[in-house]
Amino acid sequence: MPTLTTKPLDWFKTQAQQRTQFDENKLRELGESLKVKQLQPVLARSDGSLIFGERRLPASLLVGLKELQVVISDDPMTESELRIFQLSENIHRTDLTDAEKWRAYEELLRLNPGWSNKDLAQYLKLSEGTVTKYLSPSKAVPEVQQALEAGQIGITTVYEIARATPADQVALLGMKRSGASRDQLASQARRARSKDSGTDAQVPRMKRMVCPLASGVSIAVSGEELSLDDFIEALAEAQKEARRAREQALDSKTFCAVMRDKARKAGV
Repeated sequence: MPTLTTKPLDWFKTQAQQRTQFDENKLRELGESLKVKQLQPVLARSDGSLIFGERRLPASLLVGLKELQVVISDDPMTESELRIFQLSENIHRTDLTDAEKWRAYEELLRLNPGWSNKDLAQYLKLSEGTVTKYLSPSKAVPEVQQALEAGQIGITTVYEIARATPADQVALLGMKRSGASRDQLASQARRARSKDSGTDAQVPRMKRMVCPLASGVSIAVSGEELSLDDFIEALAEAQKEARRAREQALDSKTFCAVMRDKARKAGV
């Protein structure tokens, strides 16, 4: 069974058939990138004999690194099998960005052309919903993908945006960059999908919704063309803000004043 671990550079042994002559400038560039993050481990036998990674070892030595991440296996492994193993291990690392995980999921499907999302989820021991979310950038327009790669938006935002048409995706990305919350983005995305499918006109909407509760308290929400989904999202956002205010020891009057100020600054 292959194992992923870290070993000092002097543990590795190069083999006679491996290359030893490399461009020093390119090696140094590779070494500097390894200093930042080693995305691909090398492969070695249990005795330290290097199988894959003949450039990464000298590059690490050149820039003064002390150790490398390595997959240790005495079983025959092709480079494709090594890559599948490495991706499977890396996906569960907490230091990978959302964009890096997306690319890893994509590559695993490419290396296993017969797999569905469900197959990938079972292989990685993740929920199918998680796999679907991390593959959603593949359905997004280039502008959204670039924003994810740059760390400007997260995978949850991409998932909401990618469910809309390409034209709507650009508009939703603009909303997010203007400060829209996840709930606001999800609401707008749903409206866009309903409009595109022709079902939007069938959804009853109101300018003011009042919900009396059995406790004697009534909850009122007002806005432009509110649907039940909008009402639910408004309550969720209000609850989140109220809990934050409670943690800050605000009273109800101060809380309302703070929310009015936030709404005014947001142009609501």
